Amino acid sequence: MTAWLALVLMLPAQETKSFRFPEAKLGAQAELKYVENIPLLRVAGTPQEIGSAVGTLALAPAAKVLTYPRDLLKHRNVDVMWPYFKGAGKSLYKNFPVSRSEELEAIAKGAKAERDLVICGNTFFDLKKVFACSAILIGKPCSSTGGTMLARNLDYPSLGYIHQYTLVTIYRGKDKLAFVSVGFPGLVGVLSGMNEAGLALGVLEVFDSKDGIPFDKKGIPYGLCLRQLLEEARTIDQAKSILEKLPRTTTINIAIADRDEVAVLEVSPARVVRRNPEKDICVTTNHFCTVEQKAAKTVNIDRTFERFERLAETRHAKKLFTPDDLRQQLDAVNLGSLTLQTMVFEPEPLKLHLSYGKVPSSTLPLRTLELAPYFEKSNPANQSQCR
Repeated sequence: MTAWLALVLMLPAQETKSFRFPEAKLGAQAELKYVENIPLLRVAGTPQEIGSAVGTLALAPAAKVLTYPRDLLKHRNVDVMWPYFKGAGKSLYKNFPVSRSEELEAIAKGAKAERDLVICGNTFFDLKKVFACSAILIGKPCSSTGGTMLARNLDYPSLGYIHQYTLVTIYRGKDKLAFVSVGFPGLVGVLSGMNEAGLALGVLEVFDSKDGIPFDKKGIPYGLCLRQLLEEARTIDQAKSILEKLPRTTTINIAIADRDEVAVLEVSPARVVRRNPEKDICVTTNHFCTVEQKAAKTVNIDRTFERFERLAETRHAKKLFTPDDLRQQLDAVNLGSLTLQTMVFEPEPLKLHLSYGKVPSSTLPLRTLELAPYFEKSNPANQSQCR
């Protein structure tokens, strides 16, 4: 299996007609509705029940997202690679834990979608390098609220439409921690999220490392790894311990915060290295910084060095940061039509602040979701118990 395909990021966005998810329910445990003008899907139960709800309520009306991987290849005039991505994705799918493959199969069935397209949509991230995200993490001493915060831009080619399919999903699996995921319909894995214990995280791809450009074809896709962290871990230390035991596909940074601490986990197939904050602030973009992981000669993909340095300037600020302050910091490093989602997680009060809908999303005001009520077991959509 070829390690990955790096795609040029600066793609022009041609806006298409706006999309809006239809509000609907499926049984007693699943509902999609708008809260603060944010599409919020709540699902619970077994992997099959969760997958059926995601497929029926979210992916079926948003089937356009299934064309995205091939649309991206076509846009870069490398559509010839499509058979490779389908084949490699099916190979990587063999590494899915059983519960995840059961959920994916139920998603495809519920959406009446082509199974191979759903698989490709869930493996495409690991088989190429396109994410060029930015994140800033604020420790308690620098926070206006007195609590930690994780703020990030999700930067990915919009192709004029994919940002319109942003979806916030609340999951409660059987015997798992409930969590929120900010992503797109049909994804089994997580790109950005926070659980009921206040553990928040977001992934940023890395384009080189001390080990070159490693790829482990026996690894579990990183989105599934991040989801497992949210379902099982309450602290950064617990998350790192779990991640170290998982087979990992490729190189990523994980911006991560719990109710007490913030950090960056620099991740490769070979190792997981924790990078702690400087002056109570962590920043990360698309390169490694630690001695254990940093490449001898790093590549400046999409101004990763400049974005990092701009965010690092916050360490010298003589102020306590609010969520909107962090949005403004992220706006200063936005990547135009690539900046699809801008968000701030507050672990202590379990709040999500989100900007989306137009690109760059960082220019838009934040909308706030109070997540605690949705995490409660008494919520009709959250009937399964969590230990």
